[in-house]
Amino acid sequence: MVQSRDSHFDLIIRAGRIVCPDSGIDGPGRVALRGERIAAVEQSSTVNVDPATADRYFDFPDGVLLPGLIDVHAHPANSGSVFGVSPDEHIVPHGTTTVLSQGDAGASTIDHYIEDTISASRTKVLLAINLSRIGESEPRGCFEDLGDIDVDACVAAIDRFNEFIPAVAVNVSDRACGDTDPLEVMRRGIEVAEQTDLPMLFGMRRPEDWPLDQQLDLLRPGDVVTYCFRSRPHCIVQNGQVLRCVSDARSRGILFDVGHGTSSFCFDVARAAIDDGFLPDTISTDLQRLHIDQALRHDLPRVMSKLRAAGMPENQVFAAVTSRPSSFLKLDDSGVLRANAVADLTVLESSHSGQLGDNCVGTLWTSALAVRRGRVITT
Repeated sequence: MVQSRDSHFDLIIRAGRIVCPDSGIDGPGRVALRGERIAAVEQSSTVNVDPATADRYFDFPDGVLLPGLIDVHAHPANSGSVFGVSPDEHIVPHGTTTVLSQGDAGASTIDHYIEDTISASRTKVLLAINLSRIGESEPRGCFEDLGDIDVDACVAAIDRFNEFIPAVAVNVSDRACGDTDPLEVMRRGIEVAEQTDLPMLFGMRRPEDWPLDQQLDLLRPGDVVTYCFRSRPHCIVQNGQVLRCVSDARSRGILFDVGHGTSSFCFDVARAAIDDGFLPDTISTDLQRLHIDQALRHDLPRVMSKLRAAGMPENQVFAAVTSRPSSFLKLDDSGVLRANAVADLTVLESSHSGQLGDNCVGTLWTSALAVRRGRVITT
């Protein structure tokens, strides 16, 4: 472990396995924190820790210590969103230290969202701003009224709050659009994205309304397609193989995200796509209010467990919730274990094997410890 001049630490976490996809670290070791930053990282199978060198010390001999998990599609909102859940109550305690809102706020509601959710939460919350000025503040679809799509207002909101907005949320589903022409929604979304140089977080339309290849052809490198493992109303797999238009989109630099949700994930589709060599770039929960009272807790470690059960290699699962979303969100000092990076950490442990939900059987990861900016979060 590389020591600074001051060899005393606020916190040391030792684990049977520490993993950092960005740097290639994978093995036993420990991470030491000072204040809100990582002070040192050491890989060693024989690490002896003197408790006197830290104010707090945790040892997880069977745990996996990762950079804090990053969820690029969920609904963190303390108020103002029909889908919103408290990030500090329902997200960070279960291992996710950074979360991207998928369109909970738009140009007319963003001031309240910044004040009541982003600034008020210890969880790091970012916003894929909704192309609709009303965001998800009403039960109706956010694009049902075309007048709610004000390009100039959306661009102005992004300019005002650019530090919190890494993407634009454009969902052209039937639920979001109603009778509004999805192509016009898409056209305006691209206009905002190009004026602000931001990627889109894109939800597809059912193919009988608008062929998938035509939708994907409009996307640009760096845009993200979410809900990629649905079975309906759209599906990227046919006869056990990923559609050619989807593979072509990936080859052009389009990214694909899980966006599990309440009905947006099919285990059989995920398994078929993975068997065909098509892995998601990012894994996300689409956590929302409807999940809170479910018998099985819905969190990012559970969704990760399902992807592992579907055949996704473990190292790829870890990258899809750390280094890859960090790159997409342009978080230079998150999603990585290295000295001076922000002290966001997650420890996962395997709790049991059995039903994970969605007719999926496997071993469940759960969060044993979460640390956000050096602060230990009880799990």
